[in-house]
Amino acid sequence: MRKGGGLAALAALSGAVAVAAGAFGAHGASGKAAEWLRTGAEYQLIHALAALAALQLPRGRPAAVLFVVGALVFSGTLYAMAVGCPRWLGAVTPLGGAGLIGGWVLLAMAALRR
Repeated sequence: MRKGGGLAALAALSGAVAVAAGAFGAHGASGKAAEWLRTGAEYQLIHALAALAALQLPRGRPAAVLFVVGALVFSGTLYAMAVGCPRWLGAVTPLGGAGLIGGWVLLAMAALRR
């Protein structure tokens, strides 16, 4: 397997989950649940693509990891609340957002060190 192949596969699967969540939000949910699904899908899809782009840089792997993990936490908590899990999970969502921000900072650093 090519270096980063497993992480690239996770990023691609993350994109697939984002499309499915977005479709469910558009066609199978309403109200606050639909908003959570839409927001989660948007952020997850953007960061799946960002992770794949980060893997193209020689030092981009740490950024890609933060994008995938951050999206899992950020979007995952929104998806969980959308299907009825406790709303206190909303307090965890910003931790995923912090991971996403960290990924962008690491991506900038990787780009500068090319």
